[in-house]
Amino acid sequence: MARYLLLVAPSANRVYSTSAPTLLANELTVLADAYGLGVASVQPVIVAGVDYLQVDTAADLTPEQLRVVAYLSSVHALYQQVGDLLAPVELPRVEVFGSDLVTILKYQGKTNEAFTRLLLNVTAAATARPERLLDRSLSVLDPLCGRGTTLNQALAYGLDATGIDLDTKDFEVYDAFVRTYLKQGRYKHHATTGAIRIDSKVVGRRLDVELAADKDDYKAGRTQHLTVLRADTLAAPRLLRAESAHVVVTDTPYGVQHGSHGGRLDRSPLGLLDAALPGWVRVLRTGGALGLAYNRHVADPEALAEVLTRHGLTLVDRPGYDGFRHRVDAAIDRDLVVARKG
Repeated sequence: MARYLLLVAPSANRVYSTSAPTLLANELTVLADAYGLGVASVQPVIVAGVDYLQVDTAADLTPEQLRVVAYLSSVHALYQQVGDLLAPVELPRVEVFGSDLVTILKYQGKTNEAFTRLLLNVTAAATARPERLLDRSLSVLDPLCGRGTTLNQALAYGLDATGIDLDTKDFEVYDAFVRTYLKQGRYKHHATTGAIRIDSKVVGRRLDVELAADKDDYKAGRTQHLTVLRADTLAAPRLLRAESAHVVVTDTPYGVQHGSHGGRLDRSPLGLLDAALPGWVRVLRTGGALGLAYNRHVADPEALAEVLTRHGLTLVDRPGYDGFRHRVDAAIDRDLVVARKG
C-alpha cells in the first residue's frame, strides 16, 4: 500500500476553488477506473493547515500511472507520504503546448478552463479505447465551440480538434487568436480560411490549420489538425464524415450569458439537443463518447437523459460520474453527463 497527497491547484475563480477538491476526487475516481491506477480510496485531508486529497494505492504508482495523474484538471503537485514526511513526486508534462493556449483568450461567459479539461478527460475515459487520450490519437469534436476553449485544450494535449459554431464574431475572434498564437510562438503551421458550400451554395466559412509544437515533427508530417466551421451545428452530418470523431465534448447553452446564437439555434438546450443529436451521433465513432456540460436550472437531468437515450446513446454511470454537480453562480447549477455510442 502506498499513500499520496494531491495538492489542488488554486483557481482565480473563488467559487470554483471551493468545488475543486470534490470535482478532482471524482475525476480521479473516473480516471483510476479507466486506466487501472489501483486506487483504494480518495479522501480530503488537512496537513499543517493545507488542504490535500489523500490517495491510497495498491502499490507505488508507475511512470505510466503518474502520466495519467498529470492529466487531472486541478492537480498542482503530488507528494508521496513516507512516515511523517512528504516526498515530492515529479509529474510528467502531458501538454505539447503551454497552458497559455487555453488561458490567454478571455471573454464573458467563458467556461472555467479546469472544468473544460475535466469534461474532456472524463469523456475520453468513457470510450472503448481510453488510451487514445494518452497516445494522442483521440479526435475531438465540439459542435457548439464558441471561442474554442475545448478546441484549445485538445490542441494542448496534442490531439486533432474540430469545432462548429454559428456565431460569426466568435469565428473571427478565434481565427485571429489561433493565427496570432502560432505566429508569436513560432510554431510551424499552415492555416487557410475559405467558404463552406453545400449543394453549390455558400453556407458558412471554415478555418483549417495543420500544426505541430515541434518543427521536426512538422517536417516529418507528424502534425495536428484543427478545423473550425462557422455553420449551423444541425448541418454537422453534411459537413463532417460519419464516425470521424472519437469524442463529442461541448457546453450546452446555459441560458444566461452564452450559448447558441441566431436562427434555428436560438432555443432551449433540450430542443437544440433533440434536433442536433442525430447528426452528432452520426459523426461520433462507435465506441466513442459524448460529454455535455449543462445548467440544471434550464435542463432537467431526467429529461436530458431521456433525449440522449432516445437517440441511441447509453448513459455512463460508473463510479465518479455522478459527482460533478457544482454551483457556478446564482443562475448556473452546473453538471455534466457522459453517454456512449455502442
